[in-house]
Parts: sequence; C-alpha cells; structure tokens
Amino acid sequence: MSTVRTPSAVPLPPASGAWREGDPPGRRQWHVREKPLALEAGGELPGVRLAFETWGRLAPDRSNAVLVLHALTGDSHAAGPAGPGHPTPGWWDALIGAGRALDTDRWFIVVPNVLGGCQGSTGPSSPRPDGRRWAGDFPFLTQRDQVAVEAGLADELGIARWALVIGGSMGGMRAVEWAVTDPERTGALLLLATAAAASAEQIAWANIQLHAIRADPHWRAGDYHDAGPGRGPHAGLGLARRLAHVTYRSEAELAARFGRSPQDTEDPWTGGRYQVESYLDHHADKLVRRFDAGSYVTLTHAMNSHDVGRDRGGTRAALRRVTARTLVAGVDSDRLYPPTQQAELAASIPTADRLRLIESPYGHDGFLLEVEQVAALVRELVG
Repeated sequence: MSTVRTPSAVPLPPASGAWREGDPPGRRQWHVREKPLALEAGGELPGVRLAFETWGRLAPDRSNAVLVLHALTGDSHAAGPAGPGHPTPGWWDALIGAGRALDTDRWFIVVPNVLGGCQGSTGPSSPRPDGRRWAGDFPFLTQRDQVAVEAGLADELGIARWALVIGGSMGGMRAVEWAVTDPERTGALLLLATAAAASAEQIAWANIQLHAIRADPHWRAGDYHDAGPGRGPHAGLGLARRLAHVTYRSEAELAARFGRSPQDTEDPWTGGRYQVESYLDHHADKLVRRFDAGSYVTLTHAMNSHDVGRDRGGTRAALRRVTARTLVAGVDSDRLYPPTQQAELAASIPTADRLRLIESPYGHDGFLLEVEQVAALVRELVG
C-alpha cells in the first residue's frame, strides 16, 4: 500500500518573513538617511534606512573597503552562522573571513541589505513616517535609486573609493550601476552571472512570478503584513519561488540529482510527490518564513527595470564610462543569465579582461555555490 504524505504540525509562517522592530538585531548596523530620496521613476521616499553588516577593520586611509552586493532574496548576512536575528547562515560564508579570498585581516567588507528589501532596510514591510506600513503603496524603485542610498552609506563610513565592488545576479546589476554612476568610487569590479540590461526572457519569467503573488487571495493589494500567522500570500510567494528556483538550476543537475525518483515512500500515482517536487516545496517553505512577498515584488520590478544604458546613450556608451579594473564571469550552465550576457559586458567595458566561465552543473546558482572558482577570480583581481 502506498504512503502519501500527511500535513505535519509545523507552525504556520508569519504573514511576512520580514525583520521587524523588536526582533533581535543580530550583527546589523543601520545607515539612516533623513532627507527625502528623489526616485528615478518620480516621487520620493521621505527618508530611508539601510541595514548593513561589516567584517574586518577599515584602514586609517580607508583604502581597503570592499562592497558586496546580494542577489534577489539575499540580505546583509553574507557570513557567519544563523542565530538571533539571522534565520539562515551567511550566503557567502566560505568567501568571507580570515584567510579566505575576502580576507577580513586585510579587507573591510561591507554588505548592505538592498533598499526595498525586508531584512532591516526600508521596504514595503517598513513603517512610513506616520507609523502605517508602506505595504502596497511602496514606490517603484530602480537599481539607480538603490545605488544612491548605498552611496550615502559609503559617505557615512568615510569611504571615498571602494577597493572592490562585487555582485552576482541582482547584485551584479547594482555593481555595474556603481561603476557607471560613480566611476571614480570603484577601484575594481567583479561581475558574476549578471547583465547590462534585463532581457525579454528574464522579464517574462519574472512576470509570471509577480502574477503568482498577486493572484494569491491573501495578497490584499500588498496590505497583509499584520494579518497574523498563515494569513500572508504564502501560496503565491511559494509558487514564485518554485518557478524561480527551476530557472536558477540546470536541467542536467536536476536530472542527475532527482531523476524520476519518488520522495521516500510516496507514490506520485496516488497523490505523492517526486523528489524534485519535494525539493521545490522545501525551498518554497523556507522562503515564505524568511522573506516578504512585497519585497519580492518590489525587487523583481527593480530588476526588470535594469538597463545600464537608459538615458546614457545606450549600453555600450554607458559601459565605456567604467574605469575600474574589471573581471566578468558567467556560469557555463546558466540558463537564466546565459554567458552571452556576460560576454556583452566583457566586450563593452574598456577595462575588462576576457570573459571568464565558472564551470558548474548548478546553473545560475553556480556563482553562489562554486566558491573556490569565485575566490580565484577575487584573488586574480585584487591579489
């Protein structure tokens, strides 16, 4: 007789997985901007704050600062264990630390949680000046708006020039914006699995994810944050995560890892799951417990808006403004941000070396998982 999974006694997730005032701060620090932030698409934010974490010590001449920019569902906790205030371990833990490629005995590492995010930075789950949450009224952001706030953080820290700016995927979008917007503030640049502009296919995949979230009856036009456990748009956010995760991995890896195997004793013919379905369920459940659907929507829109050549005479003209020594790397199995996009960056940035390829079966996630290859690129670029 086949065994079919039954619901477990796992606690319901909160309406939003966002960090909230009163939660443990963990390693977070905050940069507060009190003056209004004019937004590229129009309007303004009356004031913002940016959560960030640092590792290492800033040199007296402030020449050793490294800016690390996270991808869509990342945050400021790039290194260190999970603990109070940090539900997951550092997402690039093997890259940051004493003796590692980003050696904290040498470098001062700064990792902000992006504007629009949900782990301490101003975003849809944050309160407005009158105390109400922004929720569905949070304004449209672009990568340039996000970089403008990060520049304010650099100013507050007294960092006139980053020794290195590094980012992959969405973080790479901001990294290239940094190098084009403020060339004199970017000493070296490492772009991983990213693009000069979001492609039609990337926008299309993102659009389906946005529809999944907004079709959830618990979305409530984005005003759900105080609805109580189990009352957030978890089904929609979970579906968006499942879809996204398939694009983050390669077909070959999924086939080799899961094939057509059922999950444990479950029988897919009688309502059970295949292993790959259980894998996607697991990642969906993890995300709804640590992330915010409103931030997912806000940041996805910002990624779709990404075009480094907008109002700058086109992509090639914009990228010619980069003066930082640059390495561009793609993942050979990436089907979401294919290496052709990184080839365009490498060919258009005058200070870039040839395109490098990270060899990985993991697809787009290779830039996070193939740490030794990324570490080699860091060491090549900054020693």
